[in-house]
Amino acid sequence: MARFTQGGGAGQQLQGRLSMYYKVLNDDGTPYHGGSGKWLLPDGDTPGEWMPRIDNIVPCESGYHLCREGDLLRWLGPAIFEAEYRGEMIETDDKIVVSEARLIRRLDAWNERTARLFACDCAEHVVYLNDDPRVQSVIDVARRYANGKASDEELAAARSAAVAAARSAARAARSAAVAAAGAAARDAWDGAWAAAGAAWDAAWDAERGWQTQRLMKVLEGWASNYRGG
Repeated sequence: MARFTQGGGAGQQLQGRLSMYYKVLNDDGTPYHGGSGKWLLPDGDTPGEWMPRIDNIVPCESGYHLCREGDLLRWLGPAIFEAEYRGEMIETDDKIVVSEARLIRRLDAWNERTARLFACDCAEHVVYLNDDPRVQSVIDVARRYANGKASDEELAAARSAAVAAARSAARAARSAAVAAAGAAARDAWDGAWAAAGAAWDAAWDAERGWQTQRLMKVLEGWASNYRGG
């Protein structure tokens, strides 16, 4: 772990680059990945109020936990906010913990539809590992569902097809590709997280880098008419 102290700002200057921080929450500001309390939300372009200072911060125990860009894939959820901190900060492998923080703005480009499409993209990026045509079919149905062109019944059938394909996937890479496709047909938030994780299992280093780049494009509002793929 690394420990720093900062006077405030949306990021920390590291090697000439400003690092942005993020917080994943439920829509109402309550924690999505455990914890208690409720964050003070931004109002349009006005940042939320600073959360009360917490002394003696300890990762996973005490303090406000934020994500760096490379951490977000592990912590996806309904609402993603840009955040800033001041005071003490401790870095860990998959997050930071700080003594004071506030939310700057909600990234509105991340919603149920784009989360589903992101899950489909993650699955399709490793679909080449499995030549079972059912895998691509599952992804296609999930993508059409995200765009309002498939029914709940079609999505349920796609999930069943993914289970059937998984039973016949022998090798680990083939199985990971099927798992990613099946995740794309699940609940939007958990599906996005699970699809990314399953694709990591198929090709860890390459997929994590690709997924992070794709996710950041989505969060930046990469085309309001984003259709996935």
